[in-house]
Amino acid sequence: MSRPVVTLYLHAHQPWRVRSYGALDTANRHDYFSGDGDQDNKEIFLKVANKSYRPMNALLEKLLHEHPGFCLSLSLSGVFLEQAEQFAPDVIESFQRLVKTGRVELLASPYHHSLAFFYDQSEFEKQVALHAEKIKQLFGVSPKVLANTELAYNDELGAWAEAHGYNGVLAEGWDKVLGWRSPNYVYQPKGATRTRLLLKNYRLSDDIAFRFSNKKWSGWPLTAETYSSWLTASGGPLVNLFMDYETFGEHQWKEHGIFTFFERFVGKWITAGGRFNTVSQALSNAPVGDVSMPETVTWADSERDLTAWNGNDLQREALRYAYQLAPRVLASGDSQLISDWRNLQTSDHYYYMCTKWSSDGDVHAYFSPYSSPYEASLYVMNALRDIYWRSRHTRPTP
Repeated sequence: MSRPVVTLYLHAHQPWRVRSYGALDTANRHDYFSGDGDQDNKEIFLKVANKSYRPMNALLEKLLHEHPGFCLSLSLSGVFLEQAEQFAPDVIESFQRLVKTGRVELLASPYHHSLAFFYDQSEFEKQVALHAEKIKQLFGVSPKVLANTELAYNDELGAWAEAHGYNGVLAEGWDKVLGWRSPNYVYQPKGATRTRLLLKNYRLSDDIAFRFSNKKWSGWPLTAETYSSWLTASGGPLVNLFMDYETFGEHQWKEHGIFTFFERFVGKWITAGGRFNTVSQALSNAPVGDVSMPETVTWADSERDLTAWNGNDLQREALRYAYQLAPRVLASGDSQLISDWRNLQTSDHYYYMCTKWSSDGDVHAYFSPYSSPYEASLYVMNALRDIYWRSRHTRPTP
C-alpha cells in the first residue's frame, strides 16, 4: 500500500488576556492587559515557551537537520509574535532559524486572531495586511496561503481568497460537508478557478492533539509504528495533519512522551519512504473537485461552527458591541486606542464566554483564565465600554 504524503500545519497563538477590569476602572484606567495570576500575559507566555515553543522548535531544528525530506507549515498570530518579541526574543529567533531552512512555510492569517471576516470584512482585510507586514518584517517572506482564525471558512471566504490572489485556504475536513468524500485530496472552493482548498483530516490530527495522553482511549499508548499504519491506511494521496502548536508540550505534556513520539514518527515515516509536504507543495496537486460550505465551518467544538464564540447572548452582545465601535475608533487616529480595540477582537475573549456543557464546555473552561463565562464577559464588556469612552475623548484625525 502506497503511503500518503503528510502535510503538517501547526498554529501558534497567545491572546492578550484581559485583567480583572471592573466598572470603576472604566474611564479611569486603560491597562486592560496588565493582569496578574491567571491573567498575567508575560507569566503565561514564558510558561508555554518553556513547555512548548522552546523544546518543540529545538526538536524541529533537529529533525530538519537530520531529515532533508522533512518540512512543515506554520501560522503565527500577530499577537503571538508581539508577545514573543516582548517576553522571549529567543523564541522569535528560533522561528527565524526554522524559516531560513527553506522548508518551513508561513501562512497568512488575521493579525489579531479575530473573527472579523464574519462581522466587518474591511477590518478583516486590514488585519490580514498587518499580519503580512509583520511576517515580512520578521521573516522576509510573503505568505501565499490563508489560514483564517480557528480555520473558520465558508464559500464567501473562498471567493475572497480567490479575489485577493491567495493560492489556497485551509479548512476543516468536516464529515457533514464532505459526505462520502475524503479530506485526503486537494479541492477547490466553490466557483474558484485558481485558489485551492486543503482540508484537515480531523480524526488523525485529533489522535495527537486531543487523545494522545488519554489512558481511556483505545489507541493509548500511541506509538510511531501504530500511527504510521493508520496514516497509510487512510487512503488518498495526502494526509493533512493540522493542530495547535501548543499541542506539543502544553496540551500534551513532555512527561506523556509527546516529543519522543513525534521524533520517532518523523524518523520512521521518512526512513520507510514516506514524505512530507509544505501546504503550498500539497496544493500543487490537481484538485479532484470543488467543495461548497455555505455555512461557516471551524475546527472547534463538536458542532464545528461559530457557536464556540457566538453561541450565547453574552458572546453575541460583546461581538456586536466590539464591531459597532469600528467607525468611531478608526476615525480617532489614535494608534494605541486602535491597537487596544483590535486586541479586544481576539477570538479567545469570546471563547471564554461560552456556556456549553459536556466535553466542549470542559475544553473552554480549561483554557479560560476566569472563574466563569460571566466573569469573562464582565471584564471584556467593561474594557469595550472604556474603548467607547476613550474614542469620545480623543480628537478625531483631520
